[in-house]
Amino acid sequence: MEESRSNEDNTDRNRRSKGPHGLGDPDDTHLRKVEEQVLIPKMVRERSRAEKCIQEVQAFAKCGKANGLAMVLNCRVENDLMKSCLTKWFLDEEFREDCKTKYLQERAEYRRTGLTRKQRDAMANL
Repeated sequence: MEESRSNEDNTDRNRRSKGPHGLGDPDDTHLRKVEEQVLIPKMVRERSRAEKCIQEVQAFAKCGKANGLAMVLNCRVENDLMKSCLTKWFLDEEFREDCKTKYLQERAEYRRTGLTRKQRDAMANL
């Protein structure tokens, strides 16, 4: 039993250390728990804020700037609209799958090149 566990650990370790830069197999689509439970939901939130709920986020930001500390009381309507929009997209399975696919593409590119998206963007701007 101890031997089978060590073989399983070695297999998992080997899978993670494959690839041209030792960062993992670029073609592997297996997600770790942290990717599934933290990183992909983070991407869903960021993309919904930047792509899907632009007007709601801008309205809340504008209200917040205009009201300062009183925004907690004065911007409830804008906050509720923004939260309902963000929740709608967070619970949308198709959008979540799109984010998962995009995440896997970015991860594969990182594993292939050894460069993060920010590093690739910075190099492209030179």
